[in-house]
Amino acid sequence: MRFENREAAGLALAGALGHYRGADVLVLGLTRGGVPVAAGVASVLDADLDILVARKLGAPISQELAIGAVTADGTRILNDGLISELAVSDVYLATVTDRKLAEARNAEARLRGTRPPLRIAGRIVIVVDDGLATGATMLAALQSVKRHHPAHLVVAVPVGSHEACAAVGKIADEVVCLDRPEPFGAVGTYYGDFSQTSDDEVRELLGRSPALRAVEPW
Repeated sequence: MRFENREAAGLALAGALGHYRGADVLVLGLTRGGVPVAAGVASVLDADLDILVARKLGAPISQELAIGAVTADGTRILNDGLISELAVSDVYLATVTDRKLAEARNAEARLRGTRPPLRIAGRIVIVVDDGLATGATMLAALQSVKRHHPAHLVVAVPVGSHEACAAVGKIADEVVCLDRPEPFGAVGTYYGDFSQTSDDEVRELLGRSPALRAVEPW
């Protein structure tokens, strides 16, 4: 399956989530690439839209190799097996965590401003990204969301690896993934247009959320 762009992927994904329309639903887009996908889902479901900022913790040998992830609220998950295999030191873990946590908090401040996050407790929460390769940032995001006691927690992605979907399925109540190709390539290979999502685009999409506009004028 190949998607024209993130917006088209969001509309396709919404088709598999239509049974949630009319319920008390909050759609959370992982920044930045997951937000256009999440916006499409939220628009079709007539749901609230908000963001969740997570950052991958890169390994010493390669920043693209995830040994964990951290969210803006300080929730951290670690791949203990990979950390042991690579003999990653506690000093490195602390340093990379501090750096990525600061990045996540700065990004959230740029994108959200002073508006508080929308309520999670007791709601159906659908966490959306543009794809799942390792699933590291999604795992951290889910742990962060669970701290706020959602009634039902859903992961929704247009495309993902079998391994990542299985991993997030151990935390989420439901995983909706339109395509799980094998072998799995880079997420961008499943999109015609996978250009980077800008901060301005994220802010513009959030500005369409009635719930966020009600908190403070945009």
